[in-house]
Amino acid sequence: MEETPSTNTSLRLSGKIAIVTGGASGIGETTARVFANEGTRVVVIADIQDALGEQVAASIGYQRCIYVHCDVTDEDQVRSLIQSTVNTYGQIDIMFSNAGIINSTNQTLMELDMSELDRLLAVNVRGMALCVKHAARAMVEQRVRGSIVCTGSIAGSHGGSRSTDYIMSKHAVLGLMRAASVQLATHGIRVNSVSPNGLATPLTCKLLEMSEENAQEVYKNLARLEGVVLTPKHVADAVLFLVSNEAEFITGLDLRVDGGFVYGK
Repeated sequence: MEETPSTNTSLRLSGKIAIVTGGASGIGETTARVFANEGTRVVVIADIQDALGEQVAASIGYQRCIYVHCDVTDEDQVRSLIQSTVNTYGQIDIMFSNAGIINSTNQTLMELDMSELDRLLAVNVRGMALCVKHAARAMVEQRVRGSIVCTGSIAGSHGGSRSTDYIMSKHAVLGLMRAASVQLATHGIRVNSVSPNGLATPLTCKLLEMSEENAQEVYKNLARLEGVVLTPKHVADAVLFLVSNEAEFITGLDLRVDGGFVYGK
């Protein structure tokens, strides 16, 4: 069912133009819906999951959301995504650089598969850098005091017994965010990241070969906070805060949505 647009001008993102990469499912999809409900003029969903992306755009409403196929590892496609958005809507106010993957193998250090490492870094690091680079260029050229948010992870602040490549990539995301926040501050552009704890998204459920409910039970052991289960909506709300005027003097922040991360209770 198509979501009904609001005419409330007090909404936190009223009239903004936003791009969400990895927006066809999981955190990206939920954030796209939150953005639309908070008054964005349009949300551009970018992903490689075409059928899902079109479904999300249709359910939000094509007058407020469009889907664009974009492989973030391809600079030409990222450049085209940004340019087509500017050409159609005049500018970009928000870039949520969210696309990312995780390998299904353990990827321990001594058994590290370098081809799998390269594939993951191409999405999680190269893709992230391309989206930040070209969004920043568009904002600077249009003199937009925009907001860029990158999806990090608690893995960006800790080590681990597996997923060495993923941990490496999320450390790199924090480095990118911090460097970009310093370099773009002179243009009034804010750059932050959001780092969730483990949560049950379609990607992680597939990786774990578990139902959403069972995956949630597994991830509950990674947080000290009792009485609440982390969902994509919690992360989307954190992103909403970072891109809204409520955070207009916040840049270079890694906002950890982790419930007090712990390796296991």
